[in-house]
Amino acid sequence: MTFLKGIYHYILAWLGNVIYRRPSRQITVIGVTGTKGKTTTVEIVRAIFEAAGRRVTVSSSIHVKIGEKVLKKKTSNTMPGRFFVKRFLRQSVNAKCDVAIIEVTSQGVLQHRHRFIDFDMCVFLNIAPEHIESHGSFEKYRDAKVKFFKDAARDSQKIQKYFVMNERDPATEYFHKAILGKGESIFFTKDTTQKFHMSSWLSSDFNRDNAAAAIAVAETLQISGSTIGRALQDFGGVPGRMEYVVERPFAIVVDYAHTPDSLEAIYKAVRARHNGSLICVLGAAGGGRDAWKRPVMGEVAGRMCDAVILTDEDPYDENPQKILEDIEKGIQKNTAKVFKILDRKEAIKKALLLAKPRDAVVLTGKGAEHSIHVAHGKEIPWSDQETAGELLKGL
Repeated sequence: MTFLKGIYHYILAWLGNVIYRRPSRQITVIGVTGTKGKTTTVEIVRAIFEAAGRRVTVSSSIHVKIGEKVLKKKTSNTMPGRFFVKRFLRQSVNAKCDVAIIEVTSQGVLQHRHRFIDFDMCVFLNIAPEHIESHGSFEKYRDAKVKFFKDAARDSQKIQKYFVMNERDPATEYFHKAILGKGESIFFTKDTTQKFHMSSWLSSDFNRDNAAAAIAVAETLQISGSTIGRALQDFGGVPGRMEYVVERPFAIVVDYAHTPDSLEAIYKAVRARHNGSLICVLGAAGGGRDAWKRPVMGEVAGRMCDAVILTDEDPYDENPQKILEDIEKGIQKNTAKVFKILDRKEAIKKALLLAKPRDAVVLTGKGAEHSIHVAHGKEIPWSDQETAGELLKGL
């Protein structure tokens, strides 16, 4: 059955390329993969190329942008199927865009959504445990990411191909071996950001890797240092990624963090900016999957937050109360105050009531998403930013 599904998705990828007349051959295509930071890196690269006067098109987890036109995402999939990518590239070519930047996911690779795209550049940011249950193991998850590099090296018809990799990530050796010398290898480290004056949003430690990757992309594709510097200095951030709803009387921060590593990174970054208490609203995205990470995220929150409010996120068809109990198992040995409030709006309200001046309320898991996924395929319209803003006015 798995083999037949693979053939089905492969045929769809080939057919989409035929129907939309091989659009990737007419535009510079940059694919970005990694466990965390893909969206931020894509947006930094976009900002740099736009500062250079290039017409850019983007497909990311937060939006689809073709030139000046920004389209709202109609699906929660970061890399949608059913001809989406090929159609997106054809629309981009028709709009006279000359650079396309695409987030490439492990699930997308397994379903051949990256196939029959002639990539000019592939970027690897980092890798950490994620989607373990759907892939079968961490190694298989990693191998799916590596396959993106391997297939692009072998199949892309572009004359010059570049492969940008994080020098300090242990998995880089797998990506480097996968390209088999069929392209130029470029390595980056966060140290390269020191030669640029970056905006305060980019100066946090966990964003320096993303900025370094974007710098490597831009320099390789001949964007001047002055243009890169101007774009980095003016960069205002990404919706749902360390996004400040307000900073006074206390901070309210929204972030997409949905892995233990990214959760710890956002807590550290917010702690560094505020000297009050850290009040954290936490759920676990993806009911029915990745149950392993729930107690691990609970441990991180219990260790780093002064108060934790466990709440609903995206339960799908799983019992949401059980998800909260799984997260709580990781908190029990720690000292944080813990509240379980299934209603996400009420959970955020509780966090705001607990907050005092100079504190920070951190809402993780939803980021810029516009709905909560519940049982039977239903979606409830949602926005952490709007909900927090309305509740704060009411208080």
